[in-house]
Amino acid sequence: MKNYKIAVLPGDGIGKEIMPQAVKALEAVSQATEDFSLELEQYPWGVEYYMETGEMMPQNGIDTLSKFDAIYFVAAGNPAVTDYLSAWEFIFVMRKQFQQYINLRPIKSYPGVPTLLANPKGEIDFVIVRENSEGEYAGPGGVVHVDQSNEVAIQTNVFTRHGVERVARYAFELARTRRKRVTNVTKSNAMLHGLVFWDKVVDEVAKEYPDVEYEHLYVDAATMKFIQNPPWFDVIVTTNLFGDILSDLGGAMVGSIGLTPSANINPERNFPSMFEPVHGSAPDIAGQGIANPTATILAGAMMLDFLGEKVGAKLLTNATNQTLQAGIKSGDLGGTAGTKKIGEAIAKKVMDLA
Repeated sequence: MKNYKIAVLPGDGIGKEIMPQAVKALEAVSQATEDFSLELEQYPWGVEYYMETGEMMPQNGIDTLSKFDAIYFVAAGNPAVTDYLSAWEFIFVMRKQFQQYINLRPIKSYPGVPTLLANPKGEIDFVIVRENSEGEYAGPGGVVHVDQSNEVAIQTNVFTRHGVERVARYAFELARTRRKRVTNVTKSNAMLHGLVFWDKVVDEVAKEYPDVEYEHLYVDAATMKFIQNPPWFDVIVTTNLFGDILSDLGGAMVGSIGLTPSANINPERNFPSMFEPVHGSAPDIAGQGIANPTATILAGAMMLDFLGEKVGAKLLTNATNQTLQAGIKSGDLGGTAGTKKIGEAIAKKVMDLA
């Protein structure tokens, strides 16, 4: 039996309520399949930890996390602290230090959960492959003449051939396992340097995959097509910023961002990958026991799949699907079930299906 060491990071806000239910579901899969065991180590790091200690995580935090097979994370953020801190001093640190340059965000409609579209024209099932280490979130830039009339802010996007090639190849390889269509989404008609370069490199990579249908859409046209004909999409490859925005739109389309998991992947497996929901810490509902744990549980299924536990991943996904279909849903999906009830229902369904 394989044993996996998982670093558990509930983070802030609703993370503390969601994570126990997500762990419960994972442990149910381990028990039901008897294919693997989980060695879970939980750390309280995040913004609320910062408010107590003055640091988002200890100075040896990255070294500590590097020893794990994967990181299971919910969200970081608190209104008392700027979101810049949670991103640049915590989340982005893990993504960059562990070279998690692929951000994978599946967008899928579920039986029993109405989409927010009047006519979705069929099942919604596509994946956004977001470049996760460069682009608009790379960081170079600065502000000069602060608080003066001539104050200037400069934000520099960074696109390297290496970075664009590797995310494009990942997208095309993924498409080969699905419906063999890749849509490249940019805004190169307006951003004449970085995104013209991005398109050039992705076009070159596309020629290596003649068996995969390839198209390019400007991001504004893509948002319209999201609403008009979402089943058209299969695999979308896009930049850090556009992938972030489009995945939120996709989550809303299928009923709630509370259904959308994600994975921050180091494909070479030289470092641990990190699995989390797309949603944030939702401090406005924290402590009420009403947060939707579905996205985090589905991120756990993505984690099992990445670790090679395909049977367990499918079991957890099916259990989640059937729980939703049975009408056990949180308030954001029009239901009345609380966080604990949903987690317990999914864990029970895992055992029933095994």
